Amino acid sequence: MKKILLLTDFSNNAWNAIFTALKMHEHIHCHFFLLNTYEPSFANILGDKTKKRLGVIYESLEKNSGIELDKIMQYLAKNHANKNHTFEKRSFSSDFINAVKEIRIEEDIDLIVMGTKGATGAKEIFMGSNTVKLIKTINTCPILAVPSQHDFKDLSTILFPTAFTKPYSKYELNPLTELASVWKSKILICHIAQEFVLNDEQISNKEILIKRMGKIAHSFHNVEMQANIADSIGMFAKESDSDVIVLINYKHTFIENLTHEAVIKKVGFHSKIPLLVLPE
Repeated sequence: MKKILLLTDFSNNAWNAIFTALKMHEHIHCHFFLLNTYEPSFANILGDKTKKRLGVIYESLEKNSGIELDKIMQYLAKNHANKNHTFEKRSFSSDFINAVKEIRIEEDIDLIVMGTKGATGAKEIFMGSNTVKLIKTINTCPILAVPSQHDFKDLSTILFPTAFTKPYSKYELNPLTELASVWKSKILICHIAQEFVLNDEQISNKEILIKRMGKIAHSFHNVEMQANIADSIGMFAKESDSDVIVLINYKHTFIENLTHEAVIKKVGFHSKIPLLVLPE
């Protein structure tokens, strides 16, 4: 049974991520953990003695967290009953990253799901600061980031950008191949570059990837680099009508640059579809 951690702050954004995760895994046996974390933002700068005086505030936050989680549980039981799915609620008085780390190890989580919404306005950014922090910190578990306006319908096309610079292990591709097998998706493997001549190592890695795909429908595409890799991925995702983008979080690759906040603010990742980040 797949164990999926759903992060919620009870916002519409979080609700949308929950619905996306449920629909995406509707044919897969899953146990979902609904996690809410609470901590007064100013508590981080206070000493331990002062924090003790905040007992009433924490008690109120704890009570509200429990009430809101119960509402979600009741709603899902009534409106999203699925024999493949079971649910459990968790509430932590902690920074959300520390809480995710703890429950990830304790429950051996297979996937973390969060809604994400960056800066608002004309230059709205897909990956907000919490998403960036999660991807940079949790590097042992797949992370599904769902844009606030995304309405999941199907998973017929999966976009998998790669430069063929690393060999692909069966384990790291499992989340990708599992979803593709269940949904009978086609995987678009795109190489974004200015030149597309592969060296011997890249050719070898490409052959390994073909073997990993097995009987899953897939095709290879050369995508000419635009202003930057993020824009190139976003444009090809739109042109190909892809339903999700899958990236492997290799060290010293472009995704590492994407998760630097200065780059996020300057470039952004303007995808309107979910981003599934796989650990190396």
